[in-house]
Amino acid sequence: MKNIQRWLNVAGLAAVLLAFALIFAKNAPGRATNQLLNVSYDPTRELYQRLNVEFSDRYEKQTGQRLIVVQSHGGSSRQARKVISGEESADVVTLGLYTDVDALRKRGLIANGWAERLPNHSCPYTSTIVFVVRQGNPKGIRDWPDLVKSDVQIVTPDPKTSANGKLSFLAAWGSIVTRGGTETQARDYLKAFYEHAPVMDPGARSAAMTFALNEIGDVQLTWENEAIREVAESGGKLEIVYPPVSILAEPYVAWVDANVAKRGTRAAAQAYLEFLFSDEGQATIANLGYRPFKESSGHQTNGRLPAITLFPITAIAPSWEDAQQTFFSENGIVDSIVGSRPNQ
Repeated sequence: MKNIQRWLNVAGLAAVLLAFALIFAKNAPGRATNQLLNVSYDPTRELYQRLNVEFSDRYEKQTGQRLIVVQSHGGSSRQARKVISGEESADVVTLGLYTDVDALRKRGLIANGWAERLPNHSCPYTSTIVFVVRQGNPKGIRDWPDLVKSDVQIVTPDPKTSANGKLSFLAAWGSIVTRGGTETQARDYLKAFYEHAPVMDPGARSAAMTFALNEIGDVQLTWENEAIREVAESGGKLEIVYPPVSILAEPYVAWVDANVAKRGTRAAAQAYLEFLFSDEGQATIANLGYRPFKESSGHQTNGRLPAITLFPITAIAPSWEDAQQTFFSENGIVDSIVGSRPNQ
């Protein structure tokens, strides 16, 4: 009996050592692998769950190798910082803003000219910011001025961590200045706007939970695709309101040159992102509530996405880089409006 127990102890120790060896081998730098990590922004979970399976099936048919894609999600700007710090060793990033991806280039993780390596300036689809309200729209919210009525409480993510939060800020700003208002009027409106937003979550999905599950607030500002998902899952308790004007949201994608070079995954990462621009990828993107860049070539959205006035970033700033500096840098316009809030 003692011999058997001794053998079991030895076998158990061997199993533990083997497990540690496998973990080390999996994470060893520079080792080619059949796994990619896609670091994405908050509400794209369902999209990439579908796309990852479709891509893996196609890749296996083409190469004979099974490639597994794993996902990481959070506020877009926070996700970019995690990649920069090394907390997330991304093979690819699929983030909500151009400036979040370009922040990796500035740190030497992504090559210069990254946006021209894929079709459509590395933007596989567009989206926008819409309103989600309670059943029957009891507060009568139709347009941006309605958000600052005295009895309305807004749910929107933090513009310091979330692409949804940044885009909501810019959409609100643009709703004033693109319709003839002044910068002073836009500042006054945004101050009132954030006075009606007592709690700001770090990302779109946590904001959705605050609004839909915890039933806090009268209106939520969120990505169009997230609004479609929420309303579909609400059992009739929520509705989408499209304001007359909103911002053209342009998420961007890139492989992370420094990481794929270390891990030997450059070819697989590039193939994965190219799949997003393929007919199959674009069809899935359309089916899940995003606006595919190939919309005119037959990937229709079944009338779910109405044609509203979407202004580009250049309607309110010379470029995304300028918008980042003007609005979201330290001591920028966002800081002057929400930076001193006690919950920040």
